[in-house]
Amino acid sequence: MQVTPFCLIVGHLLPYSMSDSNRTDFINPSTFILLGIPGLEAAHVWISIPFSTMYVIAIFGNLAILFIVKREPSLHGPMYYFLCMLAVTDLVLSTSILPKMLSIFWFNIREINFSACLTQMYLIHCFIVTESGILVAMAFDRYVAICDPLRHSTILTNPVVTKIGLVVVLRGSMLVLPYVLLARQWPYCRTNIIPHTHCEHMAVVKLACADIRVSSYYGLSVAILVISMDVLFIAVSYIQILRAIFSLPTKDARLKTFGTCISHLCTILVFYISALFSSLTYRFGQNVALHFHVLIANVYFLVPSMLNPIIYGVRTKQIRNRLLHLFTHKGI
Repeated sequence: MQVTPFCLIVGHLLPYSMSDSNRTDFINPSTFILLGIPGLEAAHVWISIPFSTMYVIAIFGNLAILFIVKREPSLHGPMYYFLCMLAVTDLVLSTSILPKMLSIFWFNIREINFSACLTQMYLIHCFIVTESGILVAMAFDRYVAICDPLRHSTILTNPVVTKIGLVVVLRGSMLVLPYVLLARQWPYCRTNIIPHTHCEHMAVVKLACADIRVSSYYGLSVAILVISMDVLFIAVSYIQILRAIFSLPTKDARLKTFGTCISHLCTILVFYISALFSSLTYRFGQNVALHFHVLIANVYFLVPSMLNPIIYGVRTKQIRNRLLHLFTHKGI
C-alpha cells in the first residue's frame, strides 16, 4: 500500500477511493497499528539515533528560547513574542510525533488508539498550518519595523500581538478540524495497519471502505489556500522591505537593516523548502521506495523544529549573549 509523506503545506494527495463491492469485512477501528518505516524494521534502533538527537536539540533549543525571552526584559517585544509562538509550535509538532515513533523503534509498541490517532493527526496538521501563519506574522513585524519604524511600537502593541496569535491558532484549528470529523465518520475495513510512523491524514483515511474524495479534495483545498495566501503575503512584505532598504542612503545602513531579516528569511527557507522537497518526492517519486517517503516525511517535521532555535540563537545578538551568559556565568 502506497503511503504519502506529510505534504500539507505544498502538496496533497490526489483523490482516492476505496469503494469496492467486494469489501464487506468491516472492523471496529479501536486501534491502528503503525509499522514505523516499512522495509527498514531491522534498522529501527539505528535510525532512532539521529531522530532522537534532533528531537533533544529541538526540545532544549526551543525551551531555551522561551526561557531567555521571559528572563530578558530587552527581548519583550513583538519580534520575540512571535519567536516564542514559533518555539511553542515547534515543541508541539515534534512532541506529537517523536515519542510515539521512538516507542515503535525502541520497544516495538506499534498500537495506537483510534482516538489518539485522530488527536495526533489533528495536532500535526493544525500546528503545521499555525507555523506557516506565525511566519506570516513575523514578516508583518519586519515590514512595520523597517517601513514604518516610528509607529512600530504603536501598531504592534501587546494586545495586537496577542490578537494576531489567536487568529493564527484559530485559523489552523478551524481549517484542520474537518480532517478529524470526516476521518471519524468513515467505516474502516479489513486492515488497520498504517505503514507509517504517525497518523498522517491520508494514510489513515485510505483505510476507509468509502468514497473519500471529500477528504482528499478538502485537504487539497486547504493546502492550496494556506500556501498561496501565506507565501503571497510574505512575498509582498519583503518586496516592500527591500524597497525601503534600497532607499537608505548608505551601504552600512542597508546591510544593518537587512541583517535584522536574515533569521526570519532562514526560517522561512527551512520551513518551505522542507515542505517543497517532501511534496516533490511524493509527486515525482513514484519509483522511490516507501521507506524513503516515510523518512522524508519525518525529516520534514524535525529539521525546522531543530534549526529554528539554532538560527535565532546564532543570528540574534541578545539571545546569543544570554545563552553564553547561562553557560559561562559571565556577562557578555
